[in-house]
Amino acid sequence: MIKRWLTANIIAVLPVFIAVNIASLLVWLLAISQQSMPLVLGIIAGGLVDLDHRFTGRIKNLFYTLIAFTISSIATQLTLGHSHAFIMVMTTMTFIFTMLGALGQRYNTVAFGTLVVALYTGLTYLPATPWYLNPLMILTGTLLYSITAMLVYLLFPHRPVQENICKSFLALADYLETKASFFDPDDIDELEQKQVQLALKNNQVIQSFNECRTSLFYRLKGQHRHSRTQKMLRYYVIAQEIHEKVNSSHFNYQRMTQQLKNSDLLFRIQRLLELQAQTCRQFAYQLQQNMPYQHNLRLEKALQGIQQSFEYYQQQHSQSQQFPLQTLIENLQNVAWQLQHLDQDNQQEKRQHQQINNDNITGLSNILETVRSQLNFRSPLFRHALRLSIVVFICCSIAEFLQLERGYWILLTAIFVCQPNYSATKTRLKQRIVGTILGVIVGSLLPYIGTTLETKLGIVVLSSTLFFFFRSNNYSFSTFFITIQVLMSFDIIGFDLHGAMIPRVIDTLTGSIISWLAVSYLWPDWKYLELNKVSTQALKANAKYLLYIVSQLQFGQVDDLKYRIARRNAHNSANTLYITVANMNNEPHKYQSHLSEGFQLLKLNASLLSYISALGAYRSHMANLKQQRDFLAQFYPTAKKMIYTLEHLNSLNTKEFDQLQQQISENLKQFLNDYNQQLSQIDFTVPIQQLEMMNQLLPNLYHAIQTMHK
Repeated sequence: MIKRWLTANIIAVLPVFIAVNIASLLVWLLAISQQSMPLVLGIIAGGLVDLDHRFTGRIKNLFYTLIAFTISSIATQLTLGHSHAFIMVMTTMTFIFTMLGALGQRYNTVAFGTLVVALYTGLTYLPATPWYLNPLMILTGTLLYSITAMLVYLLFPHRPVQENICKSFLALADYLETKASFFDPDDIDELEQKQVQLALKNNQVIQSFNECRTSLFYRLKGQHRHSRTQKMLRYYVIAQEIHEKVNSSHFNYQRMTQQLKNSDLLFRIQRLLELQAQTCRQFAYQLQQNMPYQHNLRLEKALQGIQQSFEYYQQQHSQSQQFPLQTLIENLQNVAWQLQHLDQDNQQEKRQHQQINNDNITGLSNILETVRSQLNFRSPLFRHALRLSIVVFICCSIAEFLQLERGYWILLTAIFVCQPNYSATKTRLKQRIVGTILGVIVGSLLPYIGTTLETKLGIVVLSSTLFFFFRSNNYSFSTFFITIQVLMSFDIIGFDLHGAMIPRVIDTLTGSIISWLAVSYLWPDWKYLELNKVSTQALKANAKYLLYIVSQLQFGQVDDLKYRIARRNAHNSANTLYITVANMNNEPHKYQSHLSEGFQLLKLNASLLSYISALGAYRSHMANLKQQRDFLAQFYPTAKKMIYTLEHLNSLNTKEFDQLQQQISENLKQFLNDYNQQLSQIDFTVPIQQLEMMNQLLPNLYHAIQTMHK
């Protein structure tokens, strides 16, 4: 029963809650109030770099984290009081640690935490304190947090990956509901708006899949695979397969919706998608609550109804009108089958999908080469590292040369507010200011609530825990609680609480303004528009995805690791394109000359990916085509011309493009003539149909890409 209410959010804050309680108890028992602040800040730093991993991986992470924290804290401590040395050390560390983000999210997390430790060392600095004491207390706090985090992990080893699976199915449910809206006959004119909304939902699905993959990867690295982990891996693969089928597109939605607007078949398709969304949501809830999976019986009735309606439709319409619908309904039936059998183990599937890939960069030469490749102004990471280093230089100079008491709050604010792009910085700036002001107002009342050390330590425990609880979903709240925690910590070590409040607000405003000025005027994003590069990468990823599908048609369906990597890369590239356009849309006055092209590329790429996904979802039928050598002898060259065109769309001149597209069109027409009789079979129809739909997109894609490159 206790596991049902212990959600991932609560489990995530258990280590910090336990660690700060232990730290508070030690402060109270040993009467070391003066050392309470670095001890608690060390716990918070440990929480900031806490990464989901198996047990041995956590021990390894702790070892490297303690080394990094030791170097950062001691380097800061020894240069404090030596203005020029301190400024240079902080500026250099900022640039190096930020550039390490090129190696991936895990490196970025630890590097940022190491930089925060340097800030915490400066924030707790007192000239009278021995040089080793603050670094020692910060490291002790980090070690205390890490030990409690490992104990919590041993109690709930599978909960994080289980929660990530839940999030994936919830995101999939939202995606299914949005896709269902495409079959609403009363909203035909709003199709373009729905495509943008679907791109947003796809973005959320891909993000949740990436989190699942990372969690599973680190659990599957060991020799022993727990049965629970194997089950989570199976759920992850099923979710990916469902997404590929639902992402598929076999026809023009506007035309098909118009054609079926007076048929109950359209409403049944919409209803079936909505029920599948409900089933995904129900599965996520039952998995989260550790309840046995109960299949949605209404889904079976909906399947029977849609099959009966389609049989009636077949009697009324020609075969050519039936094929797109038949393929769609088969896909939906397959999705329903997957959902019906979610909790049934499949040994063949387990053997087939026993590998999972992650993009970790290993080896010193590869690490150096990856970082080196980012050392140019076309790299957003390099611009951010340089910009943040200048911000740190300015903030340190203000704090040092103006001799501001606790002036490192300016630096702390700037580090947390300054984000890689303008839109994110503006959002973070507002949240930081609101959270700080509210925290100061509430913090000013706390001394009247309780004056005993026990009460103050209790407030530190509560505010630290709530800071972590809201850290990932409400930055204003997390800032509010960390402000209270810092103010109460100052009160515990004997600083004037009321005297620290106004400087806290002023320093927050100063750090926020410096960050805003930096992202606005230092190599601003609008001067380095990446839309052409991102869109070209998306097309190349789609081409590679199509290549692996065609290869599986040629050599047989083997759902190997490389195919799934190609599929994931295509969706990740589409995700990057969406984020780029979304960031542009947040600043329409700066990007107005390219915004319409951005949305056009987003919609065209989404359509292209959906057509390719339909061919990928069709792979189970490919065995029937392997016997048709004449058909395949014509199909492969046409498909490879399509792949070549997509890969080189940005570099083809108009004459070359027209020739390629004409060749593809003529080949497809030849297909229709040569295989007119066989096209009564769906096995022949789908590959030709999907290539034809891709071919129809090519002129618009070429025009959009060429417009962006002018």
